[in-house]
Amino acid sequence: MTDAPHPLPAGYEISTDAARLDAARIHQWLSTDAYWAMGRTREKQDRAIAGSLNFGVYDSASGEQVAYARVVTDQATFAWLCDVYVDRSVRGKGFGSALVAAIRDHLEPCGLRRILLATADAHGVYEKVGFSALEDPAKWMALGLQ
Repeated sequence: MTDAPHPLPAGYEISTDAARLDAARIHQWLSTDAYWAMGRTREKQDRAIAGSLNFGVYDSASGEQVAYARVVTDQATFAWLCDVYVDRSVRGKGFGSALVAAIRDHLEPCGLRRILLATADAHGVYEKVGFSALEDPAKWMALGLQ
């Protein structure tokens, strides 16, 4: 996956192996530093991980996880990209774009009609790999339960 148009910095790798995920670190990142998940409980985060296709970025030498994203998908028609997080210590080095490009490329063989995401402040990261604003947002609706 690292040979995507947005390669990772040398010495890092992307994996979908759930056994490699640092669930405690992911929870800490999201529940304390991600505006969309502030205060999320560990139990809720663990359920989200269990029900998703997960992507981690790891230091190849130490195995330390430095980024995370998950995808909720039927792997046939639709996917929702969410919880994209890059550790503050490695931000600004291309990890976000490389991770999202790898996710896009991983899902490409599924023939999905669309991959959606929501962001308040990272439009540029996603635009680099082909995402754009909804053409007709009036067609979309949401049911907010919490």
